[in-house]
Amino acid sequence: MTAMTWDGLVRVRGGDVWAADSGGDRPPLVLLHPGVGDSRIWDGLLPELTRRHRVIRYDVRGYGRSPRPTTAYSNLADLYAVLDHFGLHRVHLVGCSMGGGTALGLALRQPERAASLVLVCPGVPGYPWPAEPEADAEYDRLVAADDLDGLTAFGLREWAAAGSDPAAVAQLRSAARAWPGEDLHQQPDPPVFGRLGELTGIPATVLIGDLDRRPAIDCAEQTAARLRCELLRLPGVDHLPPLRTPDAILRVIDKPATR
Repeated sequence: MTAMTWDGLVRVRGGDVWAADSGGDRPPLVLLHPGVGDSRIWDGLLPELTRRHRVIRYDVRGYGRSPRPTTAYSNLADLYAVLDHFGLHRVHLVGCSMGGGTALGLALRQPERAASLVLVCPGVPGYPWPAEPEADAEYDRLVAADDLDGLTAFGLREWAAAGSDPAAVAQLRSAARAWPGEDLHQQPDPPVFGRLGELTGIPATVLIGDLDRRPAIDCAEQTAARLRCELLRLPGVDHLPPLRTPDAILRVIDKPATR
């Protein structure tokens, strides 16, 4: 894995997040991980990305190397804090699932800060996700029982249709440790799905795997349509594209900036 020139804790309101910066004067690129993993999901892309970009990544509160939250927080506010810590005004954003929603939130609130968007199976705040009472009840039982193994298995069943290999298990186990604290303390960021048509000046690409869950596929399709941007379909890929097909993501990352 590529060594970072700096890594450590960044102060955010009411807590800290772990972040890393490859340094240098190349165009800055911020990697935002999904809610079914942590920032290590990008490890396979880093050697190539750091040749062309100054790469910043971080773990959302409670995920990976970031401390668990103890007070209310917002993913979007934490992204601003990380950008400000590194003195970054305008960046390219690559967001997977939850991270895609955070990237869209920044692009809508401060479009001058988003040079381009690569949205990998994006979770878009405000998208009308269908009700899933049975899955919600199972999740609540596992959280109440503090069943980390059960939560990990639940996450793998829901989001890792391409297989429960060790890398996928490690990602879902990291996420499962974070979910209870997230449920308690994360404040929802403003809905953006109904406003996607306002993003007219930022190059964007949406990627989605054909083994992802049907609501996630629908969300990606509608997001790409509202952004009027390319939708790239990934065969044999579930909700973990950075693990399953890093080369496909690498091919897209520089593309929006040159359109």
